Amino acid sequence: MDPETLRADIPALDDCVFLNTGASGPTPRRVMDEITAFHERHKFASPCGDGMYSVAGETRQRVRERVARFIGADPDELALTGNTVEGINHVAGAIDWSPGDVVVRTDLEHPAGELPWERLVDIEDIEVRELETDAGRLDLAALKDAVADARLLCLSSVSWNYGTRLPIADVVDIAHDADTLVLVDAVQSPGQMPVDVTHWGADFVAGSGHKWLLGAWGSGFLYVDRERLGDLEPRRIGYFSVDRDASGDRYTYAPDASRFELGTTALAPYVGLAESADLFTEIGLDTVQSRIERLTDRLKDGLGDRLLSPRAYESGLVTFDAAEPDATADRLADAGVRIRSIPEPHACRVSVHAFNTAADIDRLLELL
Repeated sequence: MDPETLRADIPALDDCVFLNTGASGPTPRRVMDEITAFHERHKFASPCGDGMYSVAGETRQRVRERVARFIGADPDELALTGNTVEGINHVAGAIDWSPGDVVVRTDLEHPAGELPWERLVDIEDIEVRELETDAGRLDLAALKDAVADARLLCLSSVSWNYGTRLPIADVVDIAHDADTLVLVDAVQSPGQMPVDVTHWGADFVAGSGHKWLLGAWGSGFLYVDRERLGDLEPRRIGYFSVDRDASGDRYTYAPDASRFELGTTALAPYVGLAESADLFTEIGLDTVQSRIERLTDRLKDGLGDRLLSPRAYESGLVTFDAAEPDATADRLADAGVRIRSIPEPHACRVSVHAFNTAADIDRLLELL
């Protein structure tokens, strides 16, 4: 598999220039074929064959193994979720909070990294401390001061508004020196750059497969460092999340990250997630990054002083100034080029992936 083959395998690209993967990516036939094949096996063959629950259990474990390998985790540290915000909510709900506990987040966070903490202010009387950044740049000295008395730090691996790549491993070291837990919203990373949760050292990492991994909606994951599992007691419970004693009368939460999985759920999106992970492993994330870098360089050269993102390559997200961001995105869509406007800064954002081409970039610049 190479970027050209990937592009040819994505039917949506026949109809438009798609530059909005940071919102949600188009899916290759290869991934959709795996999703469809699982549905047919599970609902057509397994009822009178291996059994629907048996097939589901085997599939769930295989998916965990493949996705865990892709992000540098062990399978027992991975829970399958619906999306990134569900994973963040799992963590937020499983910590034993006390009034006055401090959660630090940056001013770069998506609502997924804001709303769960705002809710905890209402129900647990915690304090949320916002760490200001400079156009996506994090001041590590200010971070050290902010987390000195904090219970948890929540931040993104790549900022969704500027496309800056945050120094997660350094941030984690600073936070852990203050005995502060770290939760990373990694949704903008897998599929466009390598992710190694062991290298990061974060306690929790939430992500999803529907963006840069080009998977289906509903294919999220949550990594929990096994050393933290015993400290988390989920507020939600189901028969997949517990172990029962011999009598069946008493339960304990599962010893691994499956304690965050409740019961029967749609497994086909996770089958697609695992296939996407394998697909990008075959292409090679170094190849993906190199292509994105070349294309974003071309785009940034063309944007000139309208560019708001860093001039040097950091990710495939490129934000630029426009007099009417919402109307600009709409006019581009009418012309067959899909980007999006964002609220803060109020600007336009382009997402450049490995399936894109120089012709895609030139078409966007021509229309602008």
